[in-house]
Parts: sequence; C-alpha cells; structure tokens
Amino acid sequence: MSRTSVALEDEEKQQRCPADAGPPDFIPDTPHFLPERLNLEASVSAMETSPSPSSNGTNLLSLPWEIVTQIASHLPAQCVISVLPQVCQTLGKLGEDRLAWQLRAQKLSGPAASFPAGPKEDFDWSKACLEMEQLIGCWTGHENHAETQDEAAVGVNSENLVEMQLDVEVNAAARAGEDDVRVQSQSASDGPHLTESSGTSSPLEHIVLPSGHIADVNCVLLLGGEEALCASGSRDRNVNLWDLREGPRGKLMHTLAGRGTISTHRGWVWCLASSGPLLASGSFDSTVRLWDLEAGGAERGLIQCKAAVLCLSCERDTVLAGSHDQKLSIFDTRAADPLVKSLRLHGDAVLCLASDDQYILSGSKDHTVALFDRRAGKLLQKVQLSSYLLSLSCSGREVWAGDNRGLVHTFSLHGSSLAPVSQFNIHRSLVTGVHYSTGALYTCSSDRTIKVHLPCAPPKTLCTLHHQAGVNGLSVEGGTLAIASGDMNVEVWRPEMLRV
Repeated sequence: MSRTSVALEDEEKQQRCPADAGPPDFIPDTPHFLPERLNLEASVSAMETSPSPSSNGTNLLSLPWEIVTQIASHLPAQCVISVLPQVCQTLGKLGEDRLAWQLRAQKLSGPAASFPAGPKEDFDWSKACLEMEQLIGCWTGHENHAETQDEAAVGVNSENLVEMQLDVEVNAAARAGEDDVRVQSQSASDGPHLTESSGTSSPLEHIVLPSGHIADVNCVLLLGGEEALCASGSRDRNVNLWDLREGPRGKLMHTLAGRGTISTHRGWVWCLASSGPLLASGSFDSTVRLWDLEAGGAERGLIQCKAAVLCLSCERDTVLAGSHDQKLSIFDTRAADPLVKSLRLHGDAVLCLASDDQYILSGSKDHTVALFDRRAGKLLQKVQLSSYLLSLSCSGREVWAGDNRGLVHTFSLHGSSLAPVSQFNIHRSLVTGVHYSTGALYTCSSDRTIKVHLPCAPPKTLCTLHHQAGVNGLSVEGGTLAIASGDMNVEVWRPEMLRV
C-alpha cells in the first residue's frame, strides 16, 4: 500500500469521528455560550420519557441529570421558566425542581441571609428568583448623589415632623377647604432633584415629570397597563393624572376635579388607591373621592367621612379608609349609602392599611398593628409595638412595614395569626413608603433616600438613591418605580424596554 493511500485512509477515519475520539473543545458553562454550543433540540424519545440520559449520546440529555441541573443553574431564571419548556418536556421539568430554585435563591441573597424572611410553605421560589435577578440586573450599581445639601439637616426630629403632618389642620378639617394654600411655586427644572452618577449606561430610564403641583407631593400611584398612567396627590389639594408614554418626560393629562369645583379636594390630598378602573383619593377635608379611569378620570362618587382620611385600600368595588378619628371604615362604592361598616380597632389615628379578599391589616399611631378577618367579620389579633407604623405592604404570607424611627419590620401571616419576625435599621427617619413582592423590596424615607433591596433577612441593599428633599411615598408596578417628593415633583424610574 502506498503512502498516499494510507494518508487517505487516515483522513477518512478522522472524518467518521470514531466513538473513542477524545473530548470535544472546551465549552464555557455560561448562559451566553450554552444555547449556541449545546444541542437543545428535542428528540421523539426525549418528548416521551422522564428526565433521564438520552440513548443516542449526541445531545444535552445524554449527560447525567445532575449535570444538566448544574448547567441550568447558570442560565437566567427567565430562560429556565420560559424557554426550556418550549425545547422539550424533559428540559421543562428543570423549572419544577424546587430544591434547585432554593439553591439559586440562597446564592442570590448570600449565605449569611435568610430567605424568605417569612414562612416557606407554599412560597413561589421560581417567581422570587426571577424577580431577584431582574432587580439585580436593573438596580445594582445604580447609585446617584444629591446636588448640594447640608446633610446635617437630615437629622430632623422625626416625632415633631410626624406630629406636624398628622395634626396640623386635622382637628379643624371642616375648615380646611376655606383656608388659603400658601406655598412657593417652583418648577421642576428650578428645584432640587436627583442627579445620576456618571458611568456606563443604565438599564433604567429616570424622568422627572413636568411641574404640575405647587406644594409637596404626598402620594403617588402607578396605574394602567404597562404602568402607562400615574396619579399624584399633593398638599395643593389636587390629584394630577399623568401619561408616562407621552414625550421624553411624560405629560400632564389633567387635574381631577369634581362638578363645580376648581380643585380635586378642599384639603391636603394624603392618599391614593385603585382597583381596575376605580381610583380613590383621600384628603384632610374628610372625604374620599372616586374617579373613573376608563372615562378619563371623570368623577364617579363622593364619600363623606367624619375625620381626615389618612390611608386607603381598594378591593374591586370596596374601599377601605383609615382616618384620624381612630376608625377603619368599609365602603361599597356601588351603594347609594356606601358605608358598610365602621370599625374602631385602635386608640389613635389609623396611619396605614393593607388588605386582600380575606384579611385587613391596619397600623396606628397607638403603636399597634391589627389583623381583621373580613369573612368572619371579627378582629383576630392586635400586636403591640414599641413604635408606630407609617407604611405597610403584604404579599402572600409575608408582611413588611416601615415605622417612625427608620426601622423596617417583617411579620409572618400564618393561619389566623400575625407574628413579628424581625426588624432592621434601614433608614434614619420616618419610613414613608414600603413595597414588597416575593423577590423585591423598596423603601423610602423622610431622610431623603430611596432604597432597593432583596427581601431577605437582613435585607440586601442593592442601591440607595439620594434626594434633596424628603420622600413622602412610592409606588411600584412591573419594575417601574415612582416617588412623591417634598420638592413638589414626581420622579419615575422605569426599564428602558418600557419606553415608547
């Protein structure tokens, strides 16, 4: 045999790729390389079998299942949840592995943290991991600084400030509508605002809505599909409705006003709540006004209360209102006489509310938080605290709340009982807003900061935004954050993908 024929025979063998060939080139186990280098196509046998190595030995499923699970742990949660089930049923089962999600959550929150802070039974681990990864991707390193401000001014007396907020003009609420609003007008461009730190481009877009209020903005609420609308309530007695899709900075649609009135309320607007097309605004003028968002914000009704309305919650056609006269009132917006029940669960002003179709949670200046069973119509429990709560947020069996001393509390809602779990020193002054979901925690304070955390114990702070004025409240929907500030502005951070 000639050398030429031997060389041709060797080349033919190499082309046939014998089974005892050496290992393939190294493939980095990162999310960017795996989808391109691994064969994720489903075979007929893979579609019909349980998770087990494939018999043909040519695709991902030929690997031991433990290795497949390890590879999946390097993929984004979004890929595991949405993409792999479309590849084949076998890979789809990776999203059902509860232990794998728990290990992923532990890796995200860190070995020293406990996650979740509340009960683990029936906890949605995959949703939590998805939210945490999205939060980390958007907010890690998204720091900023205030332009110029004396930091010592942050050390205001929290007790005195809250007394001013709750008690000024409250006892004379009936006369609040007759007093002149004395404020200094200031445009959004002239006033102090947040300034972003320089660096790489951020996945978040930050906008300051055009000047629309002439006094402190007390409350803000994101509304509509894809967080397209935003409502803001101010001490100028007005509720403004904004369209976030219009222009680079959003657009003021109009100021809500009832029949024959020039302003939304006759007193400070203190709180907002919504359910579907229903928007409710609560004021120091002792009223709750109802607005129809489907009709462009037309007035839908007026509920007369007996004291300043300090907090609201909406569930379908039901509105819950906490007021300065220690009462929690339940209203049916469809009835001619809307008052269903008036509860006196506390010994002082009701400052915050959270509710679902079964329970109502209320926090009061009397240093208690109450748990009320809506179905049974009875008070289940009152928890005594050393401080009083100003903000509440509940999801599933976990409750997070902020108090008047800068502490953030977490509670476990298990069965028919509310158990304090822990408290964390997050802010230096009043915690005016809290938003909690399974994988995200947002807090804001009169100490002029907004903080974004992973909701573990202790919370893992990803980002701190510094403001030149106290932050009076926040609203979060679908990754979009809006804040109400003491410098008469509404500011919004939203993922760039939502920008129209």
